[in-house]
Amino acid sequence: MQILKDVANRYHMMKGSKVHFVPGWDCHGLPIEVKVLAELGGKAQGLSAVEIREKARTFAKAAIEKQKSAFIRWGVMADWDNCYYTFDRKYEAAQLRIFYQMYDKGLIYRSYKPVFWSPSSRTALAEAELEYNPEHVSRSIYVKFPLLKPSPKLASLTDGSSPVSILVWTTQPWTIPANQAVCYMPDSDYAVVKCSKSGDLYILAADKVAPVASALGTTFNVISTFSGVDLENGTCAHPLIPDKASPLLPANHVTMTKGTGLVHTAPAHGMEDYSVAAQHGLSTDCLVDEDGVFTDAAGPKLQHKAVLEEGTDVVIKMLQAAKNLLKEEKLVHSYPYDWRTKKPVVIRASKQWFINIADVKTTAKGLLKKVKFIPGSALNSMLDMMDRRPYWCISRQRVWGVPIPVFHHKTKDDVLINSQTIEHIIKLVGEHGSGVWWTLPPEQLLPEAVLAQAGGPGALEYAPGQDILDIWFDSGTSWAHVLPGSEQVADLYLEGKDQLGGWFQSSLLTSAAVRKQAPFKAVVVHGFTLGEKGEKMSKSLGNVIDPDVVINGGKDQTKEPPYGADVLRWWVAESNVFTEVAIGPSALNAARDDISKLRNTLRFLLGNVAGFNPETDSVPVGDMYVIDQYMLHLLQDLANKINDAYKQYDFGKVVRLLRAFYTRELSNFYFSVIKDRLYCENADEPKRRSCQTVLAEILDVIVRSFAPILPHLAEEVFQHIPYVKEPKSVFRTGWIRTSSIWKKPGLEEAIESACAMRDSFLGSIPGKNAAEYEVIIVIEPGLLFEIIEMLQAEETSSTSQLNELMMASQTTLLSQEPRTLPADVIELKGTFLINLEGEVGSGDIREESSYKVIVMPTTKEKCPRCWKYTAQSSDTLCPRCAEVVGK
Repeated sequence: MQILKDVANRYHMMKGSKVHFVPGWDCHGLPIEVKVLAELGGKAQGLSAVEIREKARTFAKAAIEKQKSAFIRWGVMADWDNCYYTFDRKYEAAQLRIFYQMYDKGLIYRSYKPVFWSPSSRTALAEAELEYNPEHVSRSIYVKFPLLKPSPKLASLTDGSSPVSILVWTTQPWTIPANQAVCYMPDSDYAVVKCSKSGDLYILAADKVAPVASALGTTFNVISTFSGVDLENGTCAHPLIPDKASPLLPANHVTMTKGTGLVHTAPAHGMEDYSVAAQHGLSTDCLVDEDGVFTDAAGPKLQHKAVLEEGTDVVIKMLQAAKNLLKEEKLVHSYPYDWRTKKPVVIRASKQWFINIADVKTTAKGLLKKVKFIPGSALNSMLDMMDRRPYWCISRQRVWGVPIPVFHHKTKDDVLINSQTIEHIIKLVGEHGSGVWWTLPPEQLLPEAVLAQAGGPGALEYAPGQDILDIWFDSGTSWAHVLPGSEQVADLYLEGKDQLGGWFQSSLLTSAAVRKQAPFKAVVVHGFTLGEKGEKMSKSLGNVIDPDVVINGGKDQTKEPPYGADVLRWWVAESNVFTEVAIGPSALNAARDDISKLRNTLRFLLGNVAGFNPETDSVPVGDMYVIDQYMLHLLQDLANKINDAYKQYDFGKVVRLLRAFYTRELSNFYFSVIKDRLYCENADEPKRRSCQTVLAEILDVIVRSFAPILPHLAEEVFQHIPYVKEPKSVFRTGWIRTSSIWKKPGLEEAIESACAMRDSFLGSIPGKNAAEYEVIIVIEPGLLFEIIEMLQAEETSSTSQLNELMMASQTTLLSQEPRTLPADVIELKGTFLINLEGEVGSGDIREESSYKVIVMPTTKEKCPRCWKYTAQSSDTLCPRCAEVVGK
C-alpha cells in the first residue's frame, strides 16, 4: 500500500503537480494496549490508566520508528520529519472539535443498546473491528415454548385438551434466559402439527414442516394451517423461568431461510430484537457482564459462568430438565470474532455513545456519486456496507486513546458537555495532549464558570467519563489535520478493501457530517496479499512474508535471497492490485527476471548512444530509415498507453506494456535488426545516427515510464547517460515527452508486410544463421510492391533497409518470378491485406496482394569484419566494410 501510494505520488510529481503527501500513523487502540499488557503479564494488574498509556505510547513510538525506516528503505518518498500521528496533541484537539461539532448537531448521542461486545477485550466493537470466522461451531437447539394463551383463532384450531408448543430454533442457547418474546411473520402461513413419535402438538411455519421434522428425526402430520396474523395477542410460557410469559409479536426480520419461522427474541442480545422491544415496551435488561459472564441476576445456576462456554452448557441442561429441549446439534457457520484477539464476540446491551449515521448516510451517499472509485465495483461494496450499518458505536472501554470529553453526574443519569467545557478541554489537550484527562484533577478539566455551577471545587457533582473514542473515529478525522484549509479535499485515498467499512467510511461520514463534502475525489481499493498457493496470510499461521526479508534476504540466503527494493516494488506494481495477489519465491523470481531483462535492455541502449550527441547528431524524422520512424511511431503509442494506465492507477498495465515492449519490440526485434548498422557502419554515418537518435528517444521514454515504479534503477540510468554532463534526478526533469510527428500509421503497412515476409523466411530456417542465405521476394505489381519498394529501390542489395530487416546476406525484389532457380531453394507463399484509411473524401484502400519468398543458401563468403556472407573470399572485406575501413 505504501509502495502504491509512492508510485502514484512520483507519477503526479513527474507530471508537474505539487504533491502534498503527509505519511501518518494511527497510534491508539486496543492492539497496542493488549500487546503492552500481555508483555507485562502479571505486573499489568496493578497499573493505573496513566501508566498503561505511558507504556502504550513508548511501544507505539518504537513501532513507528521501525516502520518508518522500512518505508524509507522501500524507496517511499516523503518528508519523514513531518508526519502526522494520531497521538499528537494538535491532532487530538482537532478530533475533539469534530466530536463536538457532530454532538452539537445532534448526530452523537448516548444510549443503552445492543452492541458487538468482545469479552476477550472487555470493550464494545464497531462493525469494522469484526472479522467473520466461517469455521465457528455453535451448539444450535430446537426449543419448545408451551402455548399459554392462544389467540381466539388459534383456540378454535386446537381442541384445547392437548397442550401445544411454539417451536423455536436458535444458534445462541445462552440468550434463552434473556428471552422476552417470540416473533412471527404476519403474512406467512403457519401450521399446527402433530409429532408422530411423541403425539405432541407444535406450531411452526408451514414451509418449515418437512425440514424441521427431518432435523428432529420424526414426521409431522399437519392438523391445520393459518396465517401469521392469527397468532396476534397469543402468549407462551418462558421455557426456563416459571410464571414468566413471552408474548407472540409480529416482526419483519423473521425469515424462512433457517429455523422454524418463529424467532426467539432477546432484546439485550440482538439489534432486531432490540427494535421489537422498543416498539412493544419489552424489558432490555442484560444478564451478561463485560467479561461475557452471566451476572447474579441470571440466577444461582448461571451466575459467574462464561456465556460462550460453561454458560451455554448449563442453559442446555436446564432446558432438558424443564423438558423443553427437543434437539441439540453442532452448527458450523460464519460468526463474528474480535479481529485483534481472534476470539468470538457476543451481542450485549450496554450504555454507549453512538453516531446516528441514518441522518448522515443520505448526505454521504449523494457525495459518493461524485467520487471516482477504482475499481468501479468498490463503490457498490461501500454503499452496501453503509446500508447494513444501523448505527456507529464510537465508545470503547479502554484507556489508550482519546477520551470522550463528557462528565457524568455522580448520582443521576445525566452528562455535562457544552461549548464552554469543550473549548476548555480542547485548549488543554492542544497544549499538553489527551493524557490530561487522567492526570489533572477533575476540577481543572472544567472552566471556572462551569465548575461553579457544577458544585464547585471540592464538591464537584460530576466525574470525567471513562470511555475513549473508537480508533476509526481517530483515523476517520485525519482529513481535518492533514488537509490544509477547511474546504480542502484529497485527490486520492488509497487503501485495502477492508477499509470500505473502515477508514474510507469513517472519513466520509465525519466529513459529510461536519462540512457536507467528501474528503476525497478518488478512492483506489486494493486486495489482500495471499501466499503463493492462494492461502490467506496470517501471523498465527506463520506464513507472513516480511518485505524487509524480501529486500535484504533472510537468515538462510539460499532459501530467502535478497531481492532488493526494486523487485519488491515491481512485484507490487505488476500485481493486479484490485484483486487478491499472491507472493512467494516464484512471483519474486519472475519479478527479478523481468528487471534483469530490463537492465540488459538499458545496458544496450546506454552502450549504443555512446559517442552520440542529440543536439548535434540527431537525424530529422523524415530523413530516418523507415524502421526507425516506425519505432518512434510505436514509442508514441506506448507512451500514450502508459500515461493512460498511470492515470487510472493501473500500475499492473504499465508493467505489462513495458515488459511487452522491451522484450518483443526491442530485444527480439529492433535491436537484432539494427546491430549491423550500429556496429559496422561509420560512426557518424547518417544511417547509424538515424537509429541512435531513436535509441536515445527510446531510452528517455522507457526510463521515465518505469521511474515511478523503479526509482532506484531510473536514477542509476540517469547517472550513466553518456551525453548528459551534469545528471539531474529523473524526478526533477518532467514526464515522458513525445512528438506528434512520430505518429505515422502509414508506416505500419510497410514494416508489418515486410515483417510477414521476414517471418516466413526465418521460420523456414529454424536455428540457422539468416546471413548465410539469400532471399528473393516476388510481389505482383500493385500497392504492396510499391510499399516494399520504399525499403529497397534497387533490385538486389546487401545494404538496403529491406535487407537489414530480413537479416539475409542479400535481398532481391522482383515483380515476377525468375525463369530459372537453383534446385535447393525453399519457396514460401503468402498474402498481405493492405488496409489504409484515406484522407477525408478520398476513401479507404483495402487491397490483398500475394507474395512469394524464395530462400537459397548464399554463394558468398563470411566477411571477417561484419560476419555477413557478403565477401568474395573469407580473407577479404565485403564491399561495405572495405568502404567504411577505407574512410
